[in-house]
Amino acid sequence: MAARPSWQGHLKLSLVTCPVALYTATSSAGDVRFHLINPATHNRIRMVTTDPDTGPVERSDLVKGYEVSAGEYVLFDEADFDKVRLESTRTISIDQFVDEAEIDRLYWDDPFYVVPEKGVGVEAFAVIREAMKTAGKIALGQLVLRGKERQLALEVHGKGLVAYTLRAHDEVKDADDFFDDIPEAKADPDMVEIAARIIAQKAAAFDPTRFHDRYDEALREMIAAKQKGGVVSAPEPDDTNVVDLMAALKASLKGAARPAAKKAAPKKKAG
Repeated sequence: MAARPSWQGHLKLSLVTCPVALYTATSSAGDVRFHLINPATHNRIRMVTTDPDTGPVERSDLVKGYEVSAGEYVLFDEADFDKVRLESTRTISIDQFVDEAEIDRLYWDDPFYVVPEKGVGVEAFAVIREAMKTAGKIALGQLVLRGKERQLALEVHGKGLVAYTLRAHDEVKDADDFFDDIPEAKADPDMVEIAARIIAQKAAAFDPTRFHDRYDEALREMIAAKQKGGVVSAPEPDDTNVVDLMAALKASLKGAARPAAKKAAPKKKAG
């Protein structure tokens, strides 16, 4: 089954535009999901939309309301939202280019694949993509997505683009509010040197396939055990209380040690 786009519209760089679609780049389909169950009947609990005065109401009959005072609402239906016509509702307009390092990673949010619609727009998309690749920078624009205008950061990714929604400035809490109370502590140079050696021994290329959600796996094991009427006992976590920091560092360095990788034999020069 073909993926459904999260958004369809146009990508615009100055006077060059092309029709594009955005597809969610991540998936949670494999997550373990639970439902609320009545243990007496093993029936799944259904949430019923209910008016306190008239009783159950069809969800399709409901509209959204903004509370202007206690118990007083301004009502909106889908037609009202369609009347809010910003350019970013249907167009991603690239406004500026910045270096990737200028965007604090706290602001990066959800990724989307940007794909050109088939037809005459493919050539225009290729022009924009290659221009961005030449610039070597991150493109910034705006987009109304899921009922909110978000800033986007776009970068070239293979034959397409990836657009990341960026959190607004007021959505990111000030780190100083949390870090200012961290006590000042002078790190022992010898300990730092050992810790740096541990880091060097554990250095590796990033490989996302190595990560597995062990909690998810443990849940699945427990589900399988419960299906068979068994009981799964969770292991006790290790005691992480460090009394002698230097001893712990030295033990960690010894534990992290591994045989050095063999160097490949030098290639013979042709001819």
